[in-house]
Amino acid sequence: MGGTSRSQYDVVVVGGGHNGLTAAAYLARAGLSVAVLERLDHVGGAAVSAQAFPGRPTRLSRYSYLVSLLPETIVADLGLDVQLASRTTASYTPVLRDGVPGGLLVERPEGPATAASFHDLTGADDEYAAWHAFYAEVGAFAEVVAPTLTAPLPTDREIRERVSADTWRALIEEPIGRAIEERFRDDTVRGVVGTDALIGTFASLHDPSLIQNRCFLYHLIGNGTGEWRVPVGGMGAVTDALAKAAVDAGAEIVTGAGVSAIRADGDAAEVDFHDGATTRTVGARWVLANVAPWVLRILLGEDEDPATKPVGAQLKVNFLLDRLPRLKSGADPSVAFAGTLHLAEDYSQLEAAYAEAAAGSLPSHLPGEVYCHSLTDPSILGDVPEGTHTLTYFGLHTPADLFIDPSVKDEAVRRAIASLDEHLLDPIESVVSRDGDGRPCIEAKIPQDIEADLAMPGGHIFHGDLDWPWAPHRADLTSPAARWGVQTDRATVLLCGSGARRGGAVSGLGGHNAAQAVIELT
Repeated sequence: MGGTSRSQYDVVVVGGGHNGLTAAAYLARAGLSVAVLERLDHVGGAAVSAQAFPGRPTRLSRYSYLVSLLPETIVADLGLDVQLASRTTASYTPVLRDGVPGGLLVERPEGPATAASFHDLTGADDEYAAWHAFYAEVGAFAEVVAPTLTAPLPTDREIRERVSADTWRALIEEPIGRAIEERFRDDTVRGVVGTDALIGTFASLHDPSLIQNRCFLYHLIGNGTGEWRVPVGGMGAVTDALAKAAVDAGAEIVTGAGVSAIRADGDAAEVDFHDGATTRTVGARWVLANVAPWVLRILLGEDEDPATKPVGAQLKVNFLLDRLPRLKSGADPSVAFAGTLHLAEDYSQLEAAYAEAAAGSLPSHLPGEVYCHSLTDPSILGDVPEGTHTLTYFGLHTPADLFIDPSVKDEAVRRAIASLDEHLLDPIESVVSRDGDGRPCIEAKIPQDIEADLAMPGGHIFHGDLDWPWAPHRADLTSPAARWGVQTDRATVLLCGSGARRGGAVSGLGGHNAAQAVIELT
């Protein structure tokens, strides 16, 4: 690590994740002096690509893996050289009913095969009609909310006046589980709808806190479509483009610079950072915190509060396969694995798994979903034998508290693989690649691993529970920081990461909105 080139900046960004880089690029382009301090020896945070298996050149998106919320306006504003590829399949859900294998296919865009799949699964056309009607409502809602994400916060009243009362009630006022049960009858269809409410969120679909509703909303409003796309070149390509935009605009990026303290008083701030041997101090007019709010409070001098520490609840398993396995349903693997493949995510299974986990037990039938990014973007594979593919499993309802006993991690991976093998003619073990040392190419990450690797408290991928992307109508929005949803209790310290009001996912929104607040203040 080198030190910063100067002792005073307009803005110091704490944390070089994608949001911090977004903020740095905007601010440097506005003519402000900016330094980004990153603890690790590379930037990107969770949005990175890496060679995970020795002797195999494939670069995996090890943590974050898809992009939906990154606004096209940010890509255009910063001139990002990023290509986001659409997946040809939205989802495929293998099922076993009365011992007979089948599946539910949702194409992108939907065509006759989707309608036929709904009919074959449910025996009628009613469920597909309900599906169309529901997602038309959600799409209309997304078209209203999406443009506001890169503008000062609207109020809940302003949004409510622009959408139907029934949609507002179903998505915002009542647990999303009620709307799902009212609109759909089939257990599998209900589950496919419900999963978007549970990615990275540990809750029942009937949780009165409505954290599952907020999660559902964030997964379906990106750019007004909610489409989840694959970054060509892996998640690291997004980070590389943002880092280039920041540096080209004049921002400094210092890696190996772990921030140990922030002091903010009056109209300025100071930041202490270190490389493990030497501590340096740099001053700033503003500090942008691209760390979780829980971590920020510690950096500001408060004691750790275990009671308020976020709790992550996901299991991530990366695989490298010699070939895609065949499915018992007979579905073409290149179609079934091209989108989101749902496993043990029937509505009843999701609720049962939540109940087990909430009671302190690893779900006996682990719900999760699988993605094969290399079908959409083979460039990540490198020089490998023909037929090689990546596979990513993302498990739900696996809160950090379940992994206090380290052996539970191995059992969780076993159950994840079992939920996939249940629908395969070729068990994963028969097609998984071996690394240069002869070991299976399987890499698992539990919340504790996410915390250790990325300093996300509790391994919570959103830095804490998501909030509504608008302000209460009685909120005080007189300050720029409040108007942009990035305020803290220190005037010179702003949130710029997933902990900002409109943070979460790979979106750049936290960084964009913090930068706009600072620009208003200059």
